[in-house]
Amino acid sequence: MMLVVVALAAGFAAVPRVMQSCGKATGTEDAPDFTGSVVANAPDAPAGPVSEKTTMTMSALRGHPVVLDFWATWCGPCQAEAPIVNGIAQRFKDRGLVVIGVNTSDAEGLAARFAIKKGLTFPIVFDDGNAIANKYRVDNLPTLIVVSKEGKMVAVRHGVTSDAELERLVRQVL
Repeated sequence: MMLVVVALAAGFAAVPRVMQSCGKATGTEDAPDFTGSVVANAPDAPAGPVSEKTTMTMSALRGHPVVLDFWATWCGPCQAEAPIVNGIAQRFKDRGLVVIGVNTSDAEGLAARFAIKKGLTFPIVFDDGNAIANKYRVDNLPTLIVVSKEGKMVAVRHGVTSDAELERLVRQVL
């Protein structure tokens, strides 16, 4: 009984922190710049593992709406959300949307196999040492961050985001 009480208390203590960061981006905060090594689906390359070192930077994407998808291969909700993010990436790529998967809190080398298994087509960067996640203050997975063409963070979502909600957020920044 005591264990149940402790578990409930811990859960309720986490609620304010999670709810506080659940998506209230103001659109005035700049998206931090980062450089990430692309480990799967390099732009203009066939899907799958990347043979040459390719990097992506946030600053190079200015002028495009961007969705950053922070995930890990061991994360069940991330696995559930992957097809949703991939569908959005495919539906809106011709309208300039750039989707980048940020494989974080994970062992190096797992993301490319995961991308192939799930049929993911958007570029995935490996977040070595959680440096990118730290810049974006990501402490829950999955986390989606929507960035405007001007490089401002306009939405943050933790947990699995529905296709309809993600599409609504993307349409706001197109």
